[in-house]
Amino acid sequence: MKVSVNPDKPTNVPKQCEVYTDGACSGNPGPGGWSAIIVDANGVQKILKGSSAETTNNQMELTAFIEALSYLKNKNVKITVYSDSKYLVDGITKWLSNWKKRNWQTSDGKPVKNIGLWQKIDTLLQNKFIELKWVKGHSHNHYNELADKIAVEQIPRNFD
Repeated sequence: MKVSVNPDKPTNVPKQCEVYTDGACSGNPGPGGWSAIIVDANGVQKILKGSSAETTNNQMELTAFIEALSYLKNKNVKITVYSDSKYLVDGITKWLSNWKKRNWQTSDGKPVKNIGLWQKIDTLLQNKFIELKWVKGHSHNHYNELADKIAVEQIPRNFD
């Protein structure tokens, strides 16, 4: 699946980069980790990663995306984001605009889950040309597999 966010943004931006994001959780909720791999047009990689002691898998997926876009915030680049999270991809491409129209309520009138993270994403999407591509997890996509491995490694472990 491939979807463009802000398709009216000129496509002749000077540079391109690819971003691979993933989140992981041990228990749901439980301790979690996230990672984002940014690969620029020259193949140079930047790895971002982090963790949370108490979180959900979806929160880690959203956090990885937020951290990647925050890192690229002031760069004039076309960004292609690869994620195996339907929650992230569908949230951005199908639900976000309606949530905003309904004052951050779902179609059944309930508050949007993870609203703070979604509001950060909404802000970061402004004035960026972003192409989202859903990839099947564990399908031998090198960078998706690497993002997963790094996210899992970030999960805090209790050795007591």
